[in-house]
Amino acid sequence: MTTMKAVVLHGREDLRIDDVPVPTPGPGQVLLRNGYAGICGSDLHAVWAPEALGLSHDTPHPVTGATLPQVLGHEFSGTVAALGEGVDSVHMGDDCAVFGQYSCGDCVACRAQRPNACPFISFHGIASDGGGMAEYTVVDAHRLHVLPEGIDLKLGALVEPMTVAWHAVSRAEYPENASALIVGAGPIGIGLYFALKARGVTRVLVSEPSAERRELIASFGATVVDPINDSLEAAVHLLTDGEGVSVAFDAAGVGPAIEGALASLAPTGRLVVVALHERPFAVGGLSLVRAELDVVGAMGYLQHEYDEVIEAMRAGAYVTDGWVETVSLAETEDAMKRLRGGNGAKILVSARSCDAVDEPATARAALA
Repeated sequence: MTTMKAVVLHGREDLRIDDVPVPTPGPGQVLLRNGYAGICGSDLHAVWAPEALGLSHDTPHPVTGATLPQVLGHEFSGTVAALGEGVDSVHMGDDCAVFGQYSCGDCVACRAQRPNACPFISFHGIASDGGGMAEYTVVDAHRLHVLPEGIDLKLGALVEPMTVAWHAVSRAEYPENASALIVGAGPIGIGLYFALKARGVTRVLVSEPSAERRELIASFGATVVDPINDSLEAAVHLLTDGEGVSVAFDAAGVGPAIEGALASLAPTGRLVVVALHERPFAVGGLSLVRAELDVVGAMGYLQHEYDEVIEAMRAGAYVTDGWVETVSLAETEDAMKRLRGGNGAKILVSARSCDAVDEPATARAALA
């Protein structure tokens, strides 16, 4: 049987490079020759706290039926290598980004056309049959978004995380001539900055304690502030002529980020929480009521937002230079440890960096 290399999670802190069978697409499905897969904070949770994502050996995921072991990689791109029966929406050789979100279809959120808020949400490469950190995977054809000319597979792998940020900006409901504060300049914070600029929001302040991350996002044109050694309040005052920002985004995931963001808002402003918090945080006080502030969450994305991000990419709103690096499949665990230690920005795993795979005949024919 033809095999491939894959990054497989077997349990807590048990990540391996395994030889696994190359999957075969069924009706309505596509075999994708994976290009790149981003390492996300969710991947770190999966490795060091799999139970937090509902991953176990014994309890199948309620939507996908998946159990450990699990091929990782939910932020990924690839090339169509084989078509299952009845597929005509994509063609052999198409480069694609993958919408990998799974939801139940029956809950209150799903019935309201908000499947990203489904309590049983999961993703291809977190709890599924396969993932992007492998040389091949099989996905339903309707999950593929063909990348236009000029968007390569590296940028294509960023569509998923950049759509997380794009959706958060959609939740902001900011006024014309808005001003914005982003707290945290990691990959999602960078995505928020790109999304705001693409939508015409030019007054953007980024609060980030890491000098390396401040320097990076400043290189894209952002105004930055060190909230530890400098005054966030003074920086907001300067940006907004003392009015406060229209909208703030928590992309840091720590309590002080919430506190600083709320204090920076203008009356009737909105805080969008897009970061995942490991600990409870306080929201409110009298100012929340008196200023009629809104606090909303932003989870995942809707499928049509993939197309919006891809169009913004085509228009030049996103770049990879200076903040995206690539590693091989074999280097994935070391890269995850670096990110967990707070080092690096965005790391993509190249699924084509191994020579051991024997490509299926259909894939060879498609990519010759």
